[in-house]
Amino acid sequence: MKFRPCIDIHNGAVKQIIGKSLSDENSSANENFVSQKDAAYYARLYEKDRLTGGHMILLNKVGTKEYEKDAALAAAALKAYPGGLQIGGGITAENASRFLSMGASHVIVTSYIFQDGRLLTDRLTALCEAVGKKHLVLDLSCRKKDGCYYVVTDRWQKFTDIIMSHETLQFFSCFCDEFLIHAVDVEGCQSGIEADLIPVLAQCPIPVTYAGGIASEDDISRLNALGGGRIDFTVGSALDLFGGNIAYKTLVQNYH
Repeated sequence: MKFRPCIDIHNGAVKQIIGKSLSDENSSANENFVSQKDAAYYARLYEKDRLTGGHMILLNKVGTKEYEKDAALAAAALKAYPGGLQIGGGITAENASRFLSMGASHVIVTSYIFQDGRLLTDRLTALCEAVGKKHLVLDLSCRKKDGCYYVVTDRWQKFTDIIMSHETLQFFSCFCDEFLIHAVDVEGCQSGIEADLIPVLAQCPIPVTYAGGIASEDDISRLNALGGGRIDFTVGSALDLFGGNIAYKTLVQNYH
């Protein structure tokens, strides 16, 4: 079990938000924290502490002025820590290699491989061929509906027909190097982990990073116990770097 750092960028600033509040309308979201420091600052910090596998997510919609601001911050962060960060937000088979050439270790993708809630296998295959399995992370973030966890896309606003399960993870693992999974219903809420989801993720055949709801070190310990030590994690709003109470230095020391 390892700590994976994060950099979330929205409206041209590093932020922590409540995940389910994110909306394309007016590029809005309920904010927990807005940093006065840019993304490159955090990239240099993670490099100094030799943290790898961190994800940087551009939260605005492609084609907006806000997305362009996000992308500029992200480019500076990739330059500051080449090979040390994964990047997601607006990635396609056509532009993925450009992000790798800018310094990303992996590209993170969800929305591109879905349309109207259904998987587009041809796009998934094209993406895998464009960058190679070893450079691809699939973001299978999910929300609960009718007692099941469904993969959601388009900045977590649209449900797909894909239910999170061992079979789902097994299928998608053939195309990617890792999974990133936000439990969207608790993302940014600091209300505790989505405990029912963890045993499913623990069956994952490749590395998986969990995000969502962590509010204390007790939550991390519970994640470790439920996941059998097989699930990596990230901490956003609860981390002291982003205005929370969990000490970043403690996580670096204990979960490197």
